[in-house]
Amino acid sequence: MRTHSDLERRLLQRWLQKQEYNEDLQLLRVPFSSPGYHTTLKDVPFVHPTRESLGYAVALLDGGGEPELERACAILDRVIALQETDRSLPTYGIWSWFYEEPLGDMRPPDWNWADFCGKQLLLAVRKHEDRLPEALKERLREAVFRACEAIIARNVGPGYTNIAIMGAFVTLIAGETYGQEAFVVYGRQRLHTFYEYTMRLGAFEEYNSPTYTKVALVELSDLYAWAQSPEIKTLAAKLLRLAWGAVANHFHPATCQWGGPHARSYDTTLSASVRSFLQIALQGRVEWLTEEELAYDPQWYGSPIGCPDEVVPLFTKPSVRTHAQAFYRNEEKGIEKTASFYQTETLCIGSVSRENMWNQRRNLLAYLSGDHGTSYVWLRCLHDGYDYAAAVFTSVQQENRVLFGIGFSTNGGDTHNSLDRIRGSIEAKDLRLRFEIGGGEAKANVEQDLQGELYVTVGRHVLSIRPVFASLGETSAQWEWSREGDRLYVDCVFYSGANRTIDFESLSQAGALAICTFAEERVSCSYKLTLKDQAAFVECPAPFRGGPLRLSMRLKPSLMDTMLSVL
Repeated sequence: MRTHSDLERRLLQRWLQKQEYNEDLQLLRVPFSSPGYHTTLKDVPFVHPTRESLGYAVALLDGGGEPELERACAILDRVIALQETDRSLPTYGIWSWFYEEPLGDMRPPDWNWADFCGKQLLLAVRKHEDRLPEALKERLREAVFRACEAIIARNVGPGYTNIAIMGAFVTLIAGETYGQEAFVVYGRQRLHTFYEYTMRLGAFEEYNSPTYTKVALVELSDLYAWAQSPEIKTLAAKLLRLAWGAVANHFHPATCQWGGPHARSYDTTLSASVRSFLQIALQGRVEWLTEEELAYDPQWYGSPIGCPDEVVPLFTKPSVRTHAQAFYRNEEKGIEKTASFYQTETLCIGSVSRENMWNQRRNLLAYLSGDHGTSYVWLRCLHDGYDYAAAVFTSVQQENRVLFGIGFSTNGGDTHNSLDRIRGSIEAKDLRLRFEIGGGEAKANVEQDLQGELYVTVGRHVLSIRPVFASLGETSAQWEWSREGDRLYVDCVFYSGANRTIDFESLSQAGALAICTFAEERVSCSYKLTLKDQAAFVECPAPFRGGPLRLSMRLKPSLMDTMLSVL
């Protein structure tokens, strides 16, 4: 394990001082927030979370003396008591998110909590076993075993990047710690499977996710630090090099943003937490944030997190680069997803070849720098104002130009990727495609010419949007724009009005196609559109050189896998 720096000690102590502890419940108290699924809690100001309480307990052990040890032990005991211990229940071995909401009230429970909580329990044991009471150590062992059994029973696949790694950590390290060969064998095999699956294409399936690549980097660093097996350390080191290379390639120094596309993201611009993580991992080579501004996570304390020297220049020196990377392939279904990105000194653009439009996706994302600061452009599809996961994005990108389309599946999720699938139709007051432009101090302006091309000016940059096709059934969609605070919305409106049923299965065509070009001047773009057999075929010129961009897309709504497959 690496030595803790004076900076880390200060950051850990500052973090501990900011936490609010409930002496009566022996849990951490935090403001309530929710992604809109799993928990049914609403309109509650504060909650007592299990995962965060365990993280607080480990931080107390890392940074405190005897009083902190007593509090940490009380928290560990309290959270262990909240674990499901009834083997007859499918939730055996996991925890609810909050003390206020039992597992049975969650819709649905989150099985990831076996991984998240199990890891914190293991860190408490591995880092501080000699300080813990014997009775608590036995309860920790039993709780870890239950978490391992839940992880093994669930057996997530290698495509679930962060949980695939974390589950391997929990089972492998638990097996090594407690001499349980069955756990060791499972954890080793799980990591091997993940390694082979990832290296097949050379990318994580949770591609370029600021949130979960950060998690993966922490998990792999901890696995490298705590695993006893040289073989496991070697695999972890290779995966770390892959992950850091991907992060560095997408980072845009001028805007200090993690360029897109993002398979999963909770923020459109880089959060203070992720920026702090990168600054700490770069170990003094950058100073984007002052020490007071750093948003420290105690999980980083003592973890050997560090960016390899060979990719550090990509974080600090602006350059022109372009790249395409396949990150998902299912030959049986005919689905392949490829991420493309392009960046210059002042802008970066990323897009994915095909994906659903879940609110964690950033399928078409650009960052623009200038005297006004950093602005972003994010393409969304909204059902009654919320990201519509059953919509399907298809695109092809060459440098600063993206030819894209939006279609509709008949069985995709509504607000979530998979938890609330539609059955061919939805009730809607509004359905629209949206370019959201925000960030920075420059006021974005939009104009439309007589040919219908839209020009969005943001500081020195111009986003040129050439509408190609847009309809919902026989009704043509209309483009409009509006403002909300400092954000500009440029929308393709499929429907807006009284609540009605939109029956996608009955529509022969539904969707939109457009060409967008990012430059420092207006760019008009020609195209050739062919509609045939309930599909669209579009061709437009390349922005600088080479052959034309070509895109084919199904216009008739169909099953999600069909919409994602190659036409």
